[in-house]
Amino acid sequence: MGEPGDDSDALANQITMAGLEVDGVEPVAGSFHGVVVGEVVECAQHPNADKLRVTKVNVGGDRLLDIVCGAPNCRQGLRVAVATIGAVLPGDFKIKAAKLRGEPSEGMLCSFSELGISDDHNGIIELPADAPIGTDIREYLKLDDNTIEISVTPNRADCLGIIGVARDVAVLNQLPLVEPEIVPVGATIDDTLPITVEAPEACPRYLGRVVKGINVKAPTPLWMKEKLRRCGIRSIDAVVDVTNYVLLELGQPMHAFDKDRIEGGIVVRMAKEGETLVLLDGTEAKLNADTLVIADHNKALAMGGIFGGEHSGVNDETQNVLLECAFFSPLSITGRARRHGLHTDASHRYERGVDPALQHKAMERATRLLIDICGGEAGPVIDITSEATLPKRATITLRRSKLDRLIGHHIADEQVTDILRRLGCEVTEGKDEWQAVAPSWRFDMEIEEDLVEEVARVYGYNNIPDEPVQASLIMGTHREADLSLKRVKTLLNDKGYQEVITYSFVDPKVQQMIHPGVEALLLPSPISVEMSAMRLSLWTGLLATVVYNQNRQQNRVRIFESGLRFVPDTQAPLGIRQDLMLAGVICGNRYEEHWNLAKETVDFYDLKGDLESVLDLTGKLNEVEFRAEANPALHPGQSAAIYLKGERIGFVGVVHPELERKLDLNGRTLVFELEWNKLADRVVPQAREISRFPANRRDIAVVVAEMFPQRIFYPNVRKLA
Repeated sequence: MGEPGDDSDALANQITMAGLEVDGVEPVAGSFHGVVVGEVVECAQHPNADKLRVTKVNVGGDRLLDIVCGAPNCRQGLRVAVATIGAVLPGDFKIKAAKLRGEPSEGMLCSFSELGISDDHNGIIELPADAPIGTDIREYLKLDDNTIEISVTPNRADCLGIIGVARDVAVLNQLPLVEPEIVPVGATIDDTLPITVEAPEACPRYLGRVVKGINVKAPTPLWMKEKLRRCGIRSIDAVVDVTNYVLLELGQPMHAFDKDRIEGGIVVRMAKEGETLVLLDGTEAKLNADTLVIADHNKALAMGGIFGGEHSGVNDETQNVLLECAFFSPLSITGRARRHGLHTDASHRYERGVDPALQHKAMERATRLLIDICGGEAGPVIDITSEATLPKRATITLRRSKLDRLIGHHIADEQVTDILRRLGCEVTEGKDEWQAVAPSWRFDMEIEEDLVEEVARVYGYNNIPDEPVQASLIMGTHREADLSLKRVKTLLNDKGYQEVITYSFVDPKVQQMIHPGVEALLLPSPISVEMSAMRLSLWTGLLATVVYNQNRQQNRVRIFESGLRFVPDTQAPLGIRQDLMLAGVICGNRYEEHWNLAKETVDFYDLKGDLESVLDLTGKLNEVEFRAEANPALHPGQSAAIYLKGERIGFVGVVHPELERKLDLNGRTLVFELEWNKLADRVVPQAREISRFPANRRDIAVVVAEMFPQRIFYPNVRKLA
């Protein structure tokens, strides 16, 4: 394997082993050769075709080449990519001399798509005016290169910019980090804009800068377009391209407002409940009071850290802009984008954490690029910072004993110190320990174990010798009275049930239908709105699974699940009681389809019979009572509460018709649920000799009142039997 700097595959393997998962390594362009930089010296209309042009192209040879081109942007003086005779383009397409509508053509002027560089086929490639004629296009555009696509884990937000990945590669290879040269841009005008931050907890730092007199129609340089393209971002216009470039290079989101559309000044505040904002894509967002907005003195202009607004966006008429560069608290951004069906590059980074010390550097970088491309004059940087609410760098103690125990290998003190310092930590060495102050860009360095992980990955997991675990084998005791859940699952499998595993996170609206009026635990940062509450029972997920199967023509469903429910309880640790539950659902026909069996729908007694088989495994069936008791999720006349020694342990019954309708269940559906912890101890059966006498059968009828409970009658009969 070559050095990572020379070999893309070696580099990909190295950063994968260091914790940055590589999804793929792809060439930046298709396979081709024989394409050079040329200049269109003459461009005339084809005499026999309205959409073709006849050109003379200089490629640095002894004579000009005659080439017929159909691209609308072909014109005299343009530097282009020329495939000469003998060139081979992607798809093994060979360039030969030909006649097009009677005119000779000695090559082809190429578009990006024809070279396999991108899907852009809207005209030929326009190269800068200083592109050296005759130079191989692969060399000029640096196309003999690869892109490495990295899947960045949520804890490594610092690697959502090229500088972060480069920093890691430098650390791994003990090389100095070569950062882009950023020279501060001095103010040449005095123009500013009043900026007020009313929500410093959500926005500890906000930078603004006025740039006047820009040419928004100036073309983005090819080198910037190419870098953006290789990162999967399409060029929009020079202003947007600059902010996107800084985002990818440094990992700092930025935004540009049309200054002339801002009324009064900038106010960073929380949205008013029900306030609306038309976004850049034309959709209208209705905002909640917990959403951060960038506003002027009259209206909201943008969702802070998420998406810009249409009213203040840059357009073809823009001449003056306000550049925004801010640090938004991750908690103030998390979940807000998903609420509106958005996931932007900015929100992705702010949710995970942006370096709070990066804003000034990013502002200077963007200002310089913008002025170099679009012209204009810059005002002073307006900095509104609340030091009290900015995140503080964590100070962590790393003990030698903890490091050796967790890694299982001794790394020399000087190596540990060197690794921590190369990572950007401020390190103070002590006796058998290190005090490390985490760098501002590493939000994930908080505790001692984080430093252990960093030392191990930079040292190299492959450099840690494999040693078998030394452990004594201790056989655990097993009581005959213990009833394993596995045995119960086997029984249910034998009865035709299939085990499922559903999410512990459920839709709070659906859960309220099943458990009306019962308080649930809501997640502060849910995966989605439909998965924002912890389940109060297993029924929510099981019934959703039934609907899923019925929608796919599976009408006979028998499923069960074991898992935890989460109940608010002030007496429990952390205010949450977790109960292990066993639940099941059946619906559809009683038997699988068979020519000799009638189609009969399952009823209450089918499920009750299966449930009694489960309870019989515990040896406590004789102590179990089924009592008529209301449950809002169950049919009042076809349901029962299950009691063991006077304590309720579950419910069984038919789903309430109203709930059945709301959940779109197809036909009668029956459910049960048991608190398994109250059944895990079984009664050990007592063996006795089989009677030597023949059985004596009696058929006895007893007349009782219609509502006489069987729980009183049945135990007495068993005693006499």
